[in-house]
Amino acid sequence: MIKGVTYVITVALLALASTLVSAYDPSPLQDFCVAINNTNSAVFVNGKFCKDPAIVTADDFFFPGLNIPANTANKVGFNVTLVNVNLLPGLNTLGISLARLDFAPYGLDPPHIHPRASEILVVAEGTLLVGFVTSNPNKLFTKVLNKGDVFAFPIGLIHFQFNIGQTNVVAFAGLNSQNPGVITIANAVFGSNPPINPDVLIKAFQVDKNVVDYLQKQF
Repeated sequence: MIKGVTYVITVALLALASTLVSAYDPSPLQDFCVAINNTNSAVFVNGKFCKDPAIVTADDFFFPGLNIPANTANKVGFNVTLVNVNLLPGLNTLGISLARLDFAPYGLDPPHIHPRASEILVVAEGTLLVGFVTSNPNKLFTKVLNKGDVFAFPIGLIHFQFNIGQTNVVAFAGLNSQNPGVITIANAVFGSNPPINPDVLIKAFQVDKNVVDYLQKQF
């Protein structure tokens, strides 16, 4: 009897673990579930509220403009156009989004993470140095990508893309979440609101207070 109970408990724990490790965006429970901000007469499911299927149109699944370069006239020479559920309501519950990445010469997409998505990137024009760092002991995987090359970034790992050429770069990225999120490491650490206590940063990075003060002013 005890063996039988132990077996049942083991199976239940394995089933729970399997559910947890596969807990990305839930699969759709219907053909589609278009996002709608007006929740009157809507049905709440995973993701956003669903639009009444009777009034869904093709435009709910359409987004124009990824042929237009984003403005890269900023400190890092980089900009991204993210097409997620907030811009394309038809993505609701589908577990995907798309981004166009524009780099000026020597532009950088700074080290960052996507807390809810893995990413697959293809270079359309130019050359990029890309890479990601694993969890401790922090091994770096890096590669130079040319036009047509593809690279994958695992979920939750710090990664970057850097234009090492003298011409603009265009890349496109697919992410397996309707809302992948982004945490830019430097912005989060030195530009949080309210700021992180400088003593924490001084000890964490083993630098002088004037260095921390300078970095916090930059963000």
